[in-house]
Amino acid sequence: MAKKIAPVEIALLIYPGCQLAAVHGLTDLFHVAERLFQRSNQRSKSVEHRMLKVSHIQFDAGSSSPPWADDGAPDFVIVPPSLETMPIGDAFAPIVKWLSDCHARGAVLASVCVGTFLLAQTGLLARRSATTHWSEAQFLAESFPEIHVDGDKLLIDDGDILTAGGVMAWADLGLRIVDRLLGSAAMLETARFLLVDPPGREQRHYSAFSPKLNHGDKTILEVQHWLQQDGARHPTIALMAQRAGLEERTFLRRFQKATGLRPTEYCQHLRVGKAREMLETSQQSFDQVAWKVGYEDAGSFRKVFIRITGLSPGDYRRRFRTQSN
Repeated sequence: MAKKIAPVEIALLIYPGCQLAAVHGLTDLFHVAERLFQRSNQRSKSVEHRMLKVSHIQFDAGSSSPPWADDGAPDFVIVPPSLETMPIGDAFAPIVKWLSDCHARGAVLASVCVGTFLLAQTGLLARRSATTHWSEAQFLAESFPEIHVDGDKLLIDDGDILTAGGVMAWADLGLRIVDRLLGSAAMLETARFLLVDPPGREQRHYSAFSPKLNHGDKTILEVQHWLQQDGARHPTIALMAQRAGLEERTFLRRFQKATGLRPTEYCQHLRVGKAREMLETSQQSFDQVAWKVGYEDAGSFRKVFIRITGLSPGDYRRRFRTQSN
């Protein structure tokens, strides 16, 4: 006789401005995963019961408290992305409290994209690693300096808290949860059925370099504009310092304080950005690309490219080149 076991409850949070496509996409993903799992194990009497229960938790704007009964916490709570306003501030205080309460009762919390900002406001991410959309990683780090923000990662699984990066990273998060609940075979079968890459991608494969320009140091900003136009092709510290009208030591200190990067790192990001564009839109060899962005040693630039993007130039071109290329 099959043993009756209560299904694992996965609650998807619906809040003002959230991406409903992620809510419905995750709902479908978990339903597909369970159906495939049951089909694969239909001869086993131990899996006749439901494995997963997906619920939607609605949080309406202007509510003083969330409209749900205080009768226990789900096993997982997923905060989807927002495509409108950033989910921070007093208006979200009730939902932040509910998330904290759920975690205290043993729920695993998860977020996608800027949904991480809701988790951040609970204080539960302090001294932990977390990710968000690459374009908001710096803002997250500045707003919550106690969090170790890793904008290169598409997914960080920290046991009781999971954070996923880009807007569409809900698929990666969903597959990771399927892996944890139903096993790797079920996760891979679900990924194949949905034609989704299994977890393992990195956000840096997709992120573009967004230099910090609102730091208020006009002298450094002028150097940044010069580097963007042409200066990053053959940069030297001496030349950049001369352009800024500063002593080299002073320039290095001010540049890193303003941009968060050393000048050499900054120029590497600019060069890689230009190389990515050429790999996407042209048929030039990588040696030609390396030379055009200012590297005489293509092998040296290849190492820099792999370190920043996480992909070899060939893999990057195969994944991201335009159809007309």
